[in-house]
Amino acid sequence: MKVFLIAGESSGDRLGAALMAGLTELKGEVEFDGVGGPLMQAAGLQSRFPMEELAVFGIAEVLPKYRHLKRRIREMAEAVIAKMPDVLITIDSPDFCLRVARLVKAASTVRTVHYVAPSVWAWRAGRAEKMAKCIDQVLALLPFEPPYMEAAGMRCDFVGHPVVTEPQASAAEIADFRARHDLGDAPVLMVLPGSRRGEVQRLASTFGEALRPVLNKNPEIRIVLPAAPIVASAVHDAAKGWPGNPVVLDPRSMSDDHAMAEKRAAFGAANYALAASGTVSLELAASATPMVIGYDMNWFSWQIMSRMLKSDTVTLVNLVSGTRTVEEFLGPACKPEALADALNRLIGDAAMREAQLAAMSDAMNKLGRGAEPPGLRAAKAVLDGLG
Repeated sequence: MKVFLIAGESSGDRLGAALMAGLTELKGEVEFDGVGGPLMQAAGLQSRFPMEELAVFGIAEVLPKYRHLKRRIREMAEAVIAKMPDVLITIDSPDFCLRVARLVKAASTVRTVHYVAPSVWAWRAGRAEKMAKCIDQVLALLPFEPPYMEAAGMRCDFVGHPVVTEPQASAAEIADFRARHDLGDAPVLMVLPGSRRGEVQRLASTFGEALRPVLNKNPEIRIVLPAAPIVASAVHDAAKGWPGNPVVLDPRSMSDDHAMAEKRAAFGAANYALAASGTVSLELAASATPMVIGYDMNWFSWQIMSRMLKSDTVTLVNLVSGTRTVEEFLGPACKPEALADALNRLIGDAAMREAQLAAMSDAMNKLGRGAEPPGLRAAKAVLDGLG
């Protein structure tokens, strides 16, 4: 069996690796080709170029790299057509991946599967109809997404979210983490300004300033700042100007296993979190860490996206649980003062934290906690679609 995969960022790399493991378990010998990160490469993929080239977000952020990305789109489509795999699986990164799928569909009969349904329930509803012209099947992470895709004419399988299978730190690992970083019994506020360079550039100073009023009111709190490898240098530089002498977790000097264990322990040790909007909110929910969400982007990008928003929240915990327990501050609302006020409310209000924890537990159950692993479910859905 020949499978061509394309992933453009770290969350897609995790999805791709689990799907590859599922396909290998079910089919035995599978030939993988395409683009992916370290996890997909460990699962048997030799990436045609570094996945990080595709990790850009926002209209203004993409424009300077447009010619390069356009060339990569053409290269990938030509590679798929030359390879003629049994299936092309594109993973998230729709602005890149769906362009590849469109070229492939126009020139071949290769079956196309897109993993992660676009958020048509939130904005740009017309994307589902456009997708249907080049995508045969969608693998959805969220339980309410299939009807949107099916209405546009695509097969759509809810396969569960991989966050529900990720291991959580043990009490011993959390205690060891606290001891190694001299945290003692202090409450820990974890700060997560994003895993893309553009996110860190835009959010790090805002998040850092938001910490000042929080630490003034709660001086016992310690700050822990995990950094993704691609942005570790930028995170280090930004944190130098932050209050509270933050503990920066830099994975570049660690093995992959060590880095993942350190991140798990940090999530387990955290009492509260301030995070960029995205999948990380589900990771925090899995570790039962109450949070405040903030996100900002280029002014031009925000003007366009804000006019397309259909939902009153973009935080996945809120959406899956059907609640609005997690406060979020997007675009112009993402200001240090607003974030600080929300964090102080969260820290000082046990009822607010309990409501969040209940919503988090409900979200994890709806996303497939206790069911068959999402990677295996995704693999079964792909094979069933192939007949």
